Amino acid sequence: MTTPPQPPVYGQAIPPLPMSPADEKLWATLVHIGGIFFWFLSPLIGYLVLKDRGPFVRAHTMTALNFQITLVIASVAGGVLSFIGVGGLLIFAAYVLNIVFSIIAAVKANQGQWYSYPVAIPFIK
Repeated sequence: MTTPPQPPVYGQAIPPLPMSPADEKLWATLVHIGGIFFWFLSPLIGYLVLKDRGPFVRAHTMTALNFQITLVIASVAGGVLSFIGVGGLLIFAAYVLNIVFSIIAAVKANQGQWYSYPVAIPFIK
């Protein structure tokens, strides 16, 4: 005979429930695709909300956030270098890399495979 779960004590934090593998794949895919449209906001929100829900979604949101922060730095550097004329190329390259690598990462996440971006600086570990 099993006992029913006890309600938490007032003021006690309730640990987040783990996700199913299908949900982890879905959210990891959405975070990568969201990076194309919202740059670092989608991975940041995904990381903050989902990091304790499972190892797969934590790894994918963390790597997506690292990649998007790297691209923001490249875009800022491109904006500074645009006075010289080279910055436009750097901004365009960051935009193209964002689309290509985010789609590759989303496909890998949807297949349930681990993925790390080849040009991301690991800010968050």
